[in-house]
Amino acid sequence: MPWSWTHPQWHPTVWLLCAVLLCGYFLALDYIGPKHVNPGEPVATRAQKRNAILAVATIFVAGEWPIHTLAERYLYSVHMIQHLLLVMVVAPLMIAATPPWMARALFPGRLMNVARLVTRPLPALIIFNATLVFTHWPTMVDASVHSEWAHFGLHVFLVFTAMIMWMPVLSPLLELPRLSYPGQMLYLFLQSLVPTIPASFLTFGSRPLYHVYETFHRIGISALTDQRVAGLEMKLIGGAILWGFMIAMYVKWYRIENGEGVDLLGYRDVERTMNRMELTKHG
Repeated sequence: MPWSWTHPQWHPTVWLLCAVLLCGYFLALDYIGPKHVNPGEPVATRAQKRNAILAVATIFVAGEWPIHTLAERYLYSVHMIQHLLLVMVVAPLMIAATPPWMARALFPGRLMNVARLVTRPLPALIIFNATLVFTHWPTMVDASVHSEWAHFGLHVFLVFTAMIMWMPVLSPLLELPRLSYPGQMLYLFLQSLVPTIPASFLTFGSRPLYHVYETFHRIGISALTDQRVAGLEMKLIGGAILWGFMIAMYVKWYRIENGEGVDLLGYRDVERTMNRMELTKHG
């Protein structure tokens, strides 16, 4: 079927998913949050609420027409854009939207021990990049194109492992501590290098790896060119976002080292945790 900008194909399930995520988040803030914070302490900051809205908005953009339809029925390069939005935008925003009390509620008991293990730098890199290769394996791409549920499941798994990858940098919990600023920069530098391997197969391949995209109606470019563009997107766009984070971390580190700033978020979280421990002790 030829592509048409005048005949949008809406996906009600995406609207429902976004509504459930956003309503669930704010209902949790209203009804669960007050039980986990000290009197007078906000259950979430304005920045956290804003990040939640931005994360859901990005899910909507990535999952709705035209991106979803182009990705699933026409262009693998748009499929790559979809994945980059989920990994490089949605995942870090979701972590940044999560107050510490909510994160602790998500990891009760032994789950916290599992979280400590998988969010260490090396396991986090391995888990995410193994998932990245898995979700771009030709067999899995073909399966996701032919099944909406397989496509959805792969995207959920990709976002979940992307959040694991981002935790050493953005963790909201003292129990799952962030790396130091130099450590964060080194960690993201390594992460920027690893996707070069799968990206090179896409960019320098002599034939299309994803035969299903050869069967689709083309929009201006061949399946091989489309694949090469996808490889460049994986390397250049993903790398640019990671380098943007590294630059921001360097600026923060420089200011703290030169006495121009204090890591207020980290300090406030420590202070609140200590206050909560004191209340528990005397209660």
